[in-house]
Amino acid sequence: MSVRIRLSRGGSKKHPFYRIVAADQRAPRDGRFIERLGSYNPLLPQDHQDRLVLDTEKVKAWLAKGAEPTERLQKLFANLGICDAPKIGNQPKKSAPKAKALERIKEKEEKARAAAEAAAAEAEAARLAAEAPAEEAVEA
Repeated sequence: MSVRIRLSRGGSKKHPFYRIVAADQRAPRDGRFIERLGSYNPLLPQDHQDRLVLDTEKVKAWLAKGAEPTERLQKLFANLGICDAPKIGNQPKKSAPKAKALERIKEKEEKARAAAEAAAAEAEAARLAAEAPAEEAVEA
């Protein structure tokens, strides 16, 4: 039996309220659970003390027994320092830029690099030109 620490939805339509429960992985979301560990009210402001009410001892005990929190709860627990933050995977290759878009990006970078080099060369030439007459005036 695989145990998950997850959210069980309550509240009315458009006004969610969640109970944090330890439940069998096969049980329905709002169905049977083993133990209630706390509550989460996403409608309250972030700094409100009743937004996340949690029995940390019970949560730590379930985590020690091998229960896996869902990604949302893992983020909340990481903010409290109970467990590590979830690792966010890479973006899928499907959403990566295609060949033509990559070519356009390279061309833009090359143009920007060339413009920066030209500006640097002009600045250097202007600096040298400004220094040269000053040296000639000192010699005369």
